[in-house]
Amino acid sequence: MAVNESAENYLETILILSKKRPVVRSVDIAEELNFKKPSVSVAMKNLREKGHITVDKSGFITLTSSGREIAEIIYERHQLLSAWLMQLGVPEETAVEDACRIEHVISRESFQAIKAHVGNAVS
Repeated sequence: MAVNESAENYLETILILSKKRPVVRSVDIAEELNFKKPSVSVAMKNLREKGHITVDKSGFITLTSSGREIAEIIYERHQLLSAWLMQLGVPEETAVEDACRIEHVISRESFQAIKAHVGNAVS
């Protein structure tokens, strides 16, 4: 189920957008990430071929169970790490940017240790 950082970002973005909107389209993802539409189209094709998303005939994008699982893991890491860094006094913009980088490279074991250590304090 390992995917690259770019794929993780796309899956997380689809998850976030699906919480805000009734449907998610490539154009919405391009807007959210400030990417060009052709780049997003290529990424959606790759995610569809790997079975992480489905795209219906109207162009509406839905996470599959594997895509949702990856997206939720990354989103949880992002939320907890951002909150923790801000709690430590890091300005919000920096905390969010740093959390975005850390969320992709941190091991499951290290994240679980951080979550256990700060989870209750951050919630």
